[in-house]
Amino acid sequence: MAKLSKEQLLKRQFLDPKHYPYGFSRSGDFSISESQALSRYGCLIAALVDGELEPENDEEESLLAAARGEQEPGTTAEKAWCKYQKRINRPRMGSIYGSRSGSISDSDDIGEDSELEIELDD
Repeated sequence: MAKLSKEQLLKRQFLDPKHYPYGFSRSGDFSISESQALSRYGCLIAALVDGELEPENDEEESLLAAARGEQEPGTTAEKAWCKYQKRINRPRMGSIYGSRSGSISDSDDIGEDSELEIELDD
């Protein structure tokens, strides 16, 4: 695979169809400026974090440090990236309704004529 330059990465629009299938701006998680910054600089930040591209100037080093959590995010792109990482890496909460595989439709072997025995404690 050919190594991409900074200019090529900045021309690419950053998308995440798995977590944001309708885009960042339609998710409600990001402001307009954050979604624009994430779409514009996301490929560059991802390449810096993955080690595919070395930081060439102070701005890129600042992006990388903020993405790694070594410094507080200062620019809109840094804030948007940190917010994006928190959103996609948050723990999934369980449902009080259980999983789909354990639904009542799976236990249809109980016929209409069968009686259920219920014991009540006095």
